[in-house]
Amino acid sequence: MAVSDHELAAALAQETGTRLLAVRTSGLEGRALAKEGDRVAQEFLATELAAARPGDFVLSEEGADDLSRLIAQRVWIIDPLDGTREYSEGRDDWAVHVALWEDGDLTAGAVAVPTRELVLSTAEPQALSTEPVGPLRVAVSRTRPPAKAQRLVEKVGAELVPMGSAGYKTAAVVLGEVDAYLHAGGQYEWASAAPAVVAWTSGPSPPRLDGSPLRYNYPDALLPDFLVARPEVARSIVEVIAKGH
Repeated sequence: MAVSDHELAAALAQETGTRLLAVRTSGLEGRALAKEGDRVAQEFLATELAAARPGDFVLSEEGADDLSRLIAQRVWIIDPLDGTREYSEGRDDWAVHVALWEDGDLTAGAVAVPTRELVLSTAEPQALSTEPVGPLRVAVSRTRPPAKAQRLVEKVGAELVPMGSAGYKTAAVVLGEVDAYLHAGGQYEWASAAPAVVAWTSGPSPPRLDGSPLRYNYPDALLPDFLVARPEVARSIVEVIAKGH
């Protein structure tokens, strides 16, 4: 029986996470652990995607970029280990990203958070939480929090919650642990593709801070900003940020 793209993305993200957890028990530490985790995850995903979808292209943080992907109909956009620093430091907030771009749009994907035995995917969409709890809670980078997020603190009393991986932050929104995830200052396609398609499947949210859509499979894989938020707060976040210009 054929495996759908949704099921493939979820299975590969989960198994990559399992392998990364095993690498953590190898005795390696610091940069050596980070390097080995990146290598193991990249090699596994590249090999499995080549076997399962031999006609597809792959854009990966850890692989050479074949620009033939620009005329392809199907491109897997992957971050084998998003949050390498957190992974090497023994933290929980790292993830595995697997997404499929097809004919102009993201169509399938998965984000695995191995330390929580969690896989969010388009195979089994999970609705975004709509339960407000106290002040607006916004997940931001723990190493490079965007200056634009400070405007939410000043104008609406938001609480900034530092976290690692983009996938981990997106999972926090989907699970209702925070109300939004805001990134500004640029990130690459592989950092947001899987989180974006998982979030879009879970519920509406403007993916750019100006409300415009994100676009994938471009020659320059750098993207400017990204927003995942509960539907009832997304518009107000965009409005507050826009007034800061």
